[in-house]
This record gives sequence, structure tokens and C-alpha cells, in this order.
Amino acid sequence: MRTKLSITVLPGDGIGVEVTREAVRVLRAIAEMHGYDFQFRSEPIGGAAIRETGFPLPPSTLTACLGSEAVLLGAVGGPEFDSLPPDRKPESGLLALRRELGAFANLRPSASYRAIEDCSPLRATVVRGADILVVRELLGGLYFGEPRGFTSDTAALNTMRYSSEEIERIARIAFQQARTRRRKVTSVDKANVLETSQLWRKVVTRVGREFPEIALDHMYVDACAMHLVTNPSRFDVILTENLFGDILSDESAVISGSLGMLASASIGGKVGLFEPVHGSAPDIAGRGIANPLGAIATAALLLRYAGGMEQEARDVESAIAEVLDRGYRTADLVRDQRTQPVTTEQMGAAVVEALSGIADRRHAYHAV
Repeated sequence: MRTKLSITVLPGDGIGVEVTREAVRVLRAIAEMHGYDFQFRSEPIGGAAIRETGFPLPPSTLTACLGSEAVLLGAVGGPEFDSLPPDRKPESGLLALRRELGAFANLRPSASYRAIEDCSPLRATVVRGADILVVRELLGGLYFGEPRGFTSDTAALNTMRYSSEEIERIARIAFQQARTRRRKVTSVDKANVLETSQLWRKVVTRVGREFPEIALDHMYVDACAMHLVTNPSRFDVILTENLFGDILSDESAVISGSLGMLASASIGGKVGLFEPVHGSAPDIAGRGIANPLGAIATAALLLRYAGGMEQEARDVESAIAEVLDRGYRTADLVRDQRTQPVTTEQMGAAVVEALSGIADRRHAYHAV
């Protein structure tokens, strides 16, 4: 476990600035409670960096990220940048950062909270008990395959490409994660159509033999999409490639009731990259109504995977559940008009208060 941690903070655009502020507040509270030394350095990325430097990922930002032990990102993007060339858009900065950090394994948990089951568009009986971890390959597939681009004004192409080595390393991450959970991996592909998926299935099956204690099954992506909304509790770890993982993990937001609840960790490279799943939401930016719980849950993943602080990570996750049990709701979680939503800042403060109570209860228990 590291008691010192250097963290590069990339607030980014839109609500990224607001939710990241609350995630940092929680990390500072953890450091203060335990006497840890967390060092924070803020740098621009995405649209904010374009306004400041003309580039979505300035060299100074990349240098800071590579020189830290963890990167905490808010969100990037906005409609004002839509007319820019693809390599100058905010999203290109994020893709370049992932590639430079070498973070090939994207972990995206999604779980049902009993207190907000009514927020899901699905029946409570469907989502109850669901707890899924999507393990998404992050540096291959259509997002990075070459060749790509416009071949004329009326035609374009992208290349889906995977090697056995890329599939094997992400598969190992999925099986290792399953060991700490309910010991089941569902590998998702489109092997009835795509050669890359046929290779995917072959390699995952081979790697699975090295983990005999883990149950492995294979599922087509369209079937997986259906089961996520009809029987999500059948899943434990979902292993899949880049594009499928992007879509399926967003769909899994129906389990928790809001995209604002979802966290992610990108690991396996030089430095871990931690970011909530949601986007910059420019339509609500600056209004103080964004849900920071996804960013705060992301801070918990940072503690777990970058700091080796398992107990502290669990405390943050427990604090999130506790504030929901107490009735705290941001606007995206309000289903009863009689419920007064809290602001982004108020939700962050409530989590810190709950954290303090959790720490006090633990100390009292040990004192006895």
C-alpha cells in the first residue's frame, strides 16, 4: 500500500470540472483521515486544452500524466468543437492519452443500489442484486485499427484488428478479476460474423483453461445486450473488445439508474487512468446539478488500483451507499417530485461526512 500518491487531475470539459472537484474532495478527506500524502497537480485536456494551447493533449499534460502514479479525468468534449478535424477534437486527446499510458484494460463496474432501484427504467425485481464488472479491451479494435479515414467525400473506413497477444492480456485481467468476485466470466463477441471475434473466442477459451476455478461462457453481443436488460444478475464479469465494451458498459447504467453513477479504471500500462463513464454533458454544465457519485466511485477505484488501498476504497463505496440510503439525490436520481435534489457540491460533502462516520465507527470498534 502506498501512503504517498502523486495524482494528475484532468478536469476537462463541462461537468467534468464539477464532478472531479468532488472526487478530489473525497481523496483529500481520505488522506487527512489516514495521514497519507496525496499530491495533486491539475492540467488541461480536451476542449479546455484546445482553448488554452490549440491541442487536445498538450505535451505538458502528457508529461505530467506520465510522471504521476495515477491520472484522474473528468470528461472531454462539447458541441463547439464538432467542426474540428478528427485529430484535433477533444476526444482525440483522450484516445491519445490512453494509448500513451498503455492502459489496455478498462474496468467498468455497475451495481444495483437498493435505495435507488426506482431510478432504473427496469423493474426493481430485475435489477435487484445485479453486480457486473465489464472488462473492456481499450487499445485495439475499431478505435485504433489502421487503415482508417475518409477515402472520398462519400466513403470512409475503419479497421477492426486484434492480435492473439492483445486478446490474451485482456482475458487474463478478466479472469483475475473474476477470482475476487463470483468466479464467472462471460466473453462477448460476434463470432458468427467477424473473424476478429472468432480469434477472440479461440484465445479466450485457451486462457480460460489456465483458470479452472472460473466458469467461462461465450455470448454474442446482441444476446448480451438483451440479457443486460432482462436478466442482468446472470452476469459477473463481462469480457469484451473495445467497441462492444463501450456500448454494453453504457447500457449497464440501467442497473444503477443513471450514467452518472458509473465509474471506470483503465489499468495495465505505465500509469492508471481513472474516469467516470459519463460525458461532459454541456447542457447541464455550470448549473451545479451533475451527479458526482460516478466520479467519487472512480476515486475509490484509484485508491484500489493505483494506491493498493483496498479498505479505503471500500470505505468510499460504503459512503456512497450510505448517502443514498439517507435519501440524498441529485437531479438525475429524483423520481418523486416531492424529493428536493441536492447539488453536486452537497452530494460530495455528504459522502465526506459519511466517510468520517465510517472511520469513527471503525475506531470505536477497535477501541473496544
